[in-house]
Amino acid sequence: MPEKFIVTGGAGFIGANIVRTLNARGCEDVLVADRLDCEAKRRNLEELRFRDYLDKDDFRKAFRSDTIDPVSTVFHMGACSSTTETDESYLTDNNFLYTRELCEWCLKHGIRFIYASSAATYGDGSLGYSDSDEITPRLQPLNLYGRSKQMFDLWALERGILDRVVGLKYFNVYGPREDHKGDMRSVVSKAYDQVMDTGEIRLFKSYHPQYADGEQERDFVYVADAVAVTLFFHDRPEVSGLFNCGTGRARTWLDLAHAVFAAMNRSPRIRMIEMPAAIRDRYQYHTRADMTKLRGAGYEEPFTAIEDGVRQYIRTYLARCEPAGNAK
Repeated sequence: MPEKFIVTGGAGFIGANIVRTLNARGCEDVLVADRLDCEAKRRNLEELRFRDYLDKDDFRKAFRSDTIDPVSTVFHMGACSSTTETDESYLTDNNFLYTRELCEWCLKHGIRFIYASSAATYGDGSLGYSDSDEITPRLQPLNLYGRSKQMFDLWALERGILDRVVGLKYFNVYGPREDHKGDMRSVVSKAYDQVMDTGEIRLFKSYHPQYADGEQERDFVYVADAVAVTLFFHDRPEVSGLFNCGTGRARTWLDLAHAVFAAMNRSPRIRMIEMPAAIRDRYQYHTRADMTKLRGAGYEEPFTAIEDGVRQYIRTYLARCEPAGNAK
């Protein structure tokens, strides 16, 4: 029997790339749930093949009333991903309660539930970046977004359901179909626009004695790899739990900036700018996913180096699109 899927946030970044990959596998029986609040999301949907679309609020009402046909897997990518969002009640409802309700509906019907957590749950990284269940309760996210994601991770852990569902702690994902994210776009997308507009890339200065300007580190993961990890857990229903989705390598912002210039065949011009005071105390200077658990689960595929991922992103997507910053 052909498989059926639901992808929440299916017009968004990782969600749209999941639908695209399902299409490449020959699957078009997909229900997309999202909120089409900008033209860039509508453009994402134009490239996809799916059975039906529901507005996020209508979708929530439908599964609450149990009027949606069961499917093989729900990929729950729909959430507010803004690390600067200050409305705590909105984040609690949208990122925690919505996720909990959908998870409960999936468990009731025996549906595979794969949801997006976040590396933001690791806070300042002082406890490391292990996705071990023993570490999870001790994590202290630095912002409300991270806390909202941590709330569901803890709920799932405390109720003992992580042997039946999958949570993925996505690190710094970049790649096609993130145009709608505005200020939450990856630095690759922003840097491309900066080079096109001014010929230079602006990076934040460091306010940490251990890190020189531009030497702050992130685990950058290309969206195609993030999708491959996500679909691995659909293909392996016997494997569940909370897992990191990164590369296991920390690279600097300078590495990323040089990759952008190389992909654009430009000589590097990098200017260091002041970091806004509002985020200085909540800034992550280093992230690197501990990949032990994912590799132990059987995921063996290599991850794309930023030089290769940035080149592919820019030359096959950004260079043929309007600047992402103009997509409002």
